[in-house]
Amino acid sequence: MFGNFFDKLKSGLSKTKSSFTDKISEILNLTVSIDDDMYDELEELLITADIGMNTTMEIIDDLKAKIKENKLKDPTGVKDLLKEVIMEQLEAKEKRALINGPQNVLLIIGVNGVGKTTSIGKIANLYKSNGKKVLLAAADTFRAGAIEQLDVWSKRSGVDIIKQQEGADPAAVVFDAIQAAKARKTELLICDTAGRLHNKKNLMDELSKINRVIDREFPEANKNTLLVLDATTGQNAIIQAKQFKEICGLDGIILTKLDGTAKGGVVISIQKELKVPVYFIGVGEGVDDLQEFDAKMFADALF
Repeated sequence: MFGNFFDKLKSGLSKTKSSFTDKISEILNLTVSIDDDMYDELEELLITADIGMNTTMEIIDDLKAKIKENKLKDPTGVKDLLKEVIMEQLEAKEKRALINGPQNVLLIIGVNGVGKTTSIGKIANLYKSNGKKVLLAAADTFRAGAIEQLDVWSKRSGVDIIKQQEGADPAAVVFDAIQAAKARKTELLICDTAGRLHNKKNLMDELSKINRVIDREFPEANKNTLLVLDATTGQNAIIQAKQFKEICGLDGIILTKLDGTAKGGVVISIQKELKVPVYFIGVGEGVDDLQEFDAKMFADALF
């Protein structure tokens, strides 16, 4: 299982690897001595890999410290130290347990088109295959086709779904789903929510209303809010995340479409700039191509 996961991750990150890790090797192979020119070239490469200016500066500073600490003189040893630095950056966040106790709620948010509903289907499938009792709430009632799409995923992963007609009150759907989750002793309730409404205030009101319903009707549940981001949008994903973080607070990130981009470095700046951990990454189209994020495995696959 682990090997299969790692192979999928490696092939999913192949675009990032060829534009990032392979170029690091090129730079270091042509470097005669560890000097400012080498650092400048690495810095430029990190920025173009969508790691972001602030995070890049931090990585370069950490790398310089490690090189000094190891008294490294040979440029060929720089790559291993850079990998260490990147792994430390990726591991820096505390994760809350998504399943903690008998009742758990996942509120999934994100703008339309990032792969939100698909990610929910894949998470449902993941937990179901790990023996958990899962229920879906189709509370994205505004986007045409969202309910049908989630319905397809519920059948595909063999989990129940609570839904109403298009345009129904999302908070009412969540209310019904909570009652069903309690009655059926469901371990994990996953709520799909509106990705975009007429404006930011509408979205904020909608999400606050859903949160109030969960807090009032299901206070005993362990609740986490995860934001779905599309890796192919690079630094724009971070801007999006900052806006959502202001609106409703975030416990974690699901990063989709990593296989379709050379901007895999965005994972590093997301954790660094948002101070929010990445829980899942999508590295393909298949139902089991959404993986739990593991910093060491990610760094190994990248390097």
